[in-house]
Amino acid sequence: MPDAAIFLQDACLQHNYIRSKDKSSIVERPERLRAINIGISGALARLESVVAEEPNEREADGEINELTDVLGKMRLGTPAGDVGTSIVEIVKSQAEIDLLNHEAVKFIHGDIEGDVYLENLKTWAKNSWDEIAEGGSEIPLDLPQGDLYLCPESIDAIQGALGTVCEAVDRIVDDQDPIKRAFVAVRPPGHHCGEDTPSGFCFVNNVAVAAAHAYLKHKINRIVIFDIDLHHGNGTQSIVWSINEETYRQTLEAEAGAPEQSRNRLRLYYGSIHDVLSFPCEDGNPALVQAASVSIHKSHGQYVENIHLQTYESENHFWDVLYKEQYSKLILRAEEFINGTGGPGDDVLVFISCGMDACEHEYPSMSRHNRKVPTSFYHRFTNDARTFAGEYSSGKLISVLEGGYSDRALISGSLAHVCGLAGSDKVDEEWWNVENLIELEKATKKRRGGRPSLNNLEPDIIPNWLERTVTIFNSLEQSITRASGSSIPAPPSTRTLRDRTKLNQSNSSDNNLGQIEKKAPHKSNDGNTIKKLEASTKVTKIKRKPRKSKEPVVTSQPEDEGTDSPSSPDLGEQGRPPAQGHKPVTKVILKLGKAPEKVDE
Repeated sequence: MPDAAIFLQDACLQHNYIRSKDKSSIVERPERLRAINIGISGALARLESVVAEEPNEREADGEINELTDVLGKMRLGTPAGDVGTSIVEIVKSQAEIDLLNHEAVKFIHGDIEGDVYLENLKTWAKNSWDEIAEGGSEIPLDLPQGDLYLCPESIDAIQGALGTVCEAVDRIVDDQDPIKRAFVAVRPPGHHCGEDTPSGFCFVNNVAVAAAHAYLKHKINRIVIFDIDLHHGNGTQSIVWSINEETYRQTLEAEAGAPEQSRNRLRLYYGSIHDVLSFPCEDGNPALVQAASVSIHKSHGQYVENIHLQTYESENHFWDVLYKEQYSKLILRAEEFINGTGGPGDDVLVFISCGMDACEHEYPSMSRHNRKVPTSFYHRFTNDARTFAGEYSSGKLISVLEGGYSDRALISGSLAHVCGLAGSDKVDEEWWNVENLIELEKATKKRRGGRPSLNNLEPDIIPNWLERTVTIFNSLEQSITRASGSSIPAPPSTRTLRDRTKLNQSNSSDNNLGQIEKKAPHKSNDGNTIKKLEASTKVTKIKRKPRKSKEPVVTSQPEDEGTDSPSSPDLGEQGRPPAQGHKPVTKVILKLGKAPEKVDE
């Protein structure tokens, strides 16, 4: 039985750019999840191949074990098209949470005076078509126009992403559940979003909400976050700083004689490896550059480590010098945090904000300063984080997708990452070399009018791993056919809000290293600051309270068969989404083969 799982969420495909038909510069696109699925499929196929090569050691009751194996492979009671792999559990999640009625979301993104930001977010998405039709933008003009976009279904994607990461938390912390590690492939990403400051493609902070959910529901009060995105997770750091500051204040008050709280206070460690020359620091904003360079441990109750990526000259230079002497400090500092706050325990949970845009295969326009990592980094670091979790958090580790935009970066990064998460000691780094990646891309290339197949390849030279990859990938790409078995119920009506009333008002100033600036630089794939919309653009003031309406229903939205190949960021023309209707039930006819021939004994 596998001890790792991969969580997928079809609702995340519904977040689309609708402001213009020209999508050539849109890199945060639904097709990112398709590339991730290719990488996942390649990893599972490769890992299955090495497992199949291992000697089959059977016990004395071999016939019983053989029957068990056969029945296990049949996976009775599961729908057709199930991946059927023993490497990891595949969870096609249907979990979702209500932005306005969930304690963890309130804990991270709520406001003292009400859910102003969250209500506005839902309003912006709901009114997006109307705003665009009138010549305006669905995003308020005081927010980055090049970094952020919404459509009416974006809320379904956001709520689905949050529901899925919280579902992963519920599974991982359950002592009765064998799953202890997870990769959650959701979008839009989250690590640039602070409490109420969306930017860099991010509208809510998925990892921060998942951490709050673990704290509020499961009493996990020590959280470790490793951020390996190319860009500094300024939103996550600002949230971590704010929570740690509150905890530190409460600790000082308790030491001075104030009544103790009934709950252990939440403490978080945030460690990031990133390019300080890229977003959000690209414009050289002093507050953002300083925040992305902070290294503080225990003082003022803060646990933050930032390490700047450097250009590597060779693989040996990367591993023997940069990784060994600098990048590995991210984990060493996390060890100090855990050991200094009580040592290993069941109250510890580890997250990876798994951005793949530092990969050597990322678009040159996205990674402009040559601060990259070899693909093997996503295997090695994940393996090191898994070892860390095994020692300090009873193995509990959750990785959540952040950035990564070119298909090859996402395919290779997720392939290496899943191999590290699975924990096999027989991984071959040649699996993600360029030649094998090209074969993988060819085999899974989307063709108009049908799913990927190997018909265009010579059957005599098709390796088994590639054939298995296509089989797994086609299964992952199918629409959701069943619930994941777990959903996020509506929490009690008493919604949780962190005590912000006693925080120093200087926290909102530009000089606070833990806070994100309201008007952050724009993040785009070409590095140029997005020009402000023309003065004639209509500016619509958003009311504090949105109009009441029925909550949207999450529905599966499969990709358009006519989309471009994985190598292109241009998503093609897309109009208003069609109305959702009931699809007829497909008739399925099962045909039995001929009866088996009798064998003379």
